[in-house]
Amino acid sequence: MQEFSKFPTKTGRRSLSRSISQSSTDSYSSAASYTDSSDDEVSPREKQQTNSKGSSNFCVKNIKQAEFGRREIEIAEQDMSALISLRKRAQGEKPLAGAKIVGCTHITAQTAVLIETLCALGAQCRWSACNIYSTQNEVAAALAEAGVAVFAWKGESEDDFWWCIDRCVNVEGWQANMILDDGGDLTHWVYKKYPNIFKKIRGIVEESVTGVHRLYQLSKAGKLCVPAMNVNDSVTKQKFDNLYCCRESILDGLKRTTDVMFGGKQVVVCGYGEVGKGCCAALKALGAIVYVTEIDPICALQACMDGFRVVKLSEVIRQVDVVITCTGNKNVVTREHLDRMKNSCIVCNMGHSNTEIDVTSLRTPELTWERVRSQVDHVIWPDGKRVVLLAEGRLLNLSCSTVPTFVLSITATTQALALIELYNAPEGRYKQDVYLLPKKMDEYVASLHLPSFDAHLTELTDDQAKYLGLNKNGPFKPNYYRY
Repeated sequence: MQEFSKFPTKTGRRSLSRSISQSSTDSYSSAASYTDSSDDEVSPREKQQTNSKGSSNFCVKNIKQAEFGRREIEIAEQDMSALISLRKRAQGEKPLAGAKIVGCTHITAQTAVLIETLCALGAQCRWSACNIYSTQNEVAAALAEAGVAVFAWKGESEDDFWWCIDRCVNVEGWQANMILDDGGDLTHWVYKKYPNIFKKIRGIVEESVTGVHRLYQLSKAGKLCVPAMNVNDSVTKQKFDNLYCCRESILDGLKRTTDVMFGGKQVVVCGYGEVGKGCCAALKALGAIVYVTEIDPICALQACMDGFRVVKLSEVIRQVDVVITCTGNKNVVTREHLDRMKNSCIVCNMGHSNTEIDVTSLRTPELTWERVRSQVDHVIWPDGKRVVLLAEGRLLNLSCSTVPTFVLSITATTQALALIELYNAPEGRYKQDVYLLPKKMDEYVASLHLPSFDAHLTELTDDQAKYLGLNKNGPFKPNYYRY
């Protein structure tokens, strides 16, 4: 500090301020965001911003970050070649011309490639974030600069979250006819607040298990008046994104936030679906002692045969060092469990919803919250015991780190094809129910991601191309008689 005081230049002071701000307030998931610390106290809702074209139809942290965000999107495109291939094949045909898509997903460089692909295929898009911590501010700025009506920034409040969704839906002179959702919050908001708009929606595409459960609840109650596509349970989402994405990103999120060493640590993973399988495989590979809790007998048997001890959470809660939830259910880790945890136990969630861990019960006067890092809180009990809570119980990997671009390309391509299918489907093909993608469409998405996918596509027989609705020598055109 003495050396620094000798050179009190404006540049030097800003550089030091930036360094402190980076370590204490910014998230690693923002990819070394260029957010100016002087803007941190001002809500984006209070700012008047315009892009280079003079449009102010967006609300992001800082539109000046657009150039940096554009570079991130271009880097992501390099590893999302299947989605780019679909964009090139279909943009001449414009299969989404006339589609007005309102979306609510994580806003990262990878989803930006999906959004821009939908725009290239003829759609008009308005977008908000499905998680208050996962937005990459510079990517949101790049989308706003490109003309996409995006309303999202990292660190939104609950009120901001619903305000952004409402700004996407409630627009004079523009009415959505398609929904792309991740978690079901957007669908829920339109259903509750704008029933007239909801009835005119031509299709809903839902990515997460949480959102799919909510759709099935609406369908069972007879309240789902539009067809919906369950992308989460498609083979190309569940067997790839849920499994491989989480297998690689769980350790990244934990390492960046806690610097924990896993060798010899006792970890309990709640849920042994595809996400749980990926988490357990990664933790086991680093030498952790892994326990699994699971209510489904088949998944429990799989965990047992994979070499994990299947237990009840109450049996091991006093001894484990890390608790990870990935079930999609509510109150998996209760206040009773939290009270019984050992000192310095790490608690985090890999499921979509922040209700898997009963965080609300921790906001009481007798407990002290201490923010020690970005997305890392120590919750301290009166006797001095502390529990390390990551991302306030929200989605760990997208809140605290990044996720592999390649595997997200698989899901994004599936979502794009689902939107094309629902939007172009003849009247009567889909009833007011929840559907899975046809198996052949999953196979097509998978083939696009093979290392030799260019050669693979050119080697399709005429019958295969006709079945998939592809013109090998021309643009993409759906074949509505393929299944």
